[in-house]
Amino acid sequence: MATVRNLKIKTSSCKRIVKELHSYEKEVDREAAKTADMKEKGADPYDLKQQENVLAESRMMIPDCRKRLEASLADLKGTLAELEEGNEKEGPDFEDARSTITEVEMLFQTTEA
Repeated sequence: MATVRNLKIKTSSCKRIVKELHSYEKEVDREAAKTADMKEKGADPYDLKQQENVLAESRMMIPDCRKRLEASLADLKGTLAELEEGNEKEGPDFEDARSTITEVEMLFQTTEA
């Protein structure tokens, strides 16, 4: 049975994963710039290889984060629908959940396009 408390938790979870996704995307940009800079400066091959490994690990985290966000979004939608069926439809928590759902769906649309 869904409760308003569960809705708050699932909304916060979605928001946290969105922040995490943005953080990983920024990290990939930062590490890619660092790798390119090292290549330009002719850094030691071992150091360059280690930096490329760091970049590869950062890139691997983005698809994982997206999968977790998709699962969290589906969970949030299910909880919201369950509460709406129980005639609980109003309040700041519901508005927050709806806006989070819209924000995440727009994020998915912009990254797929």
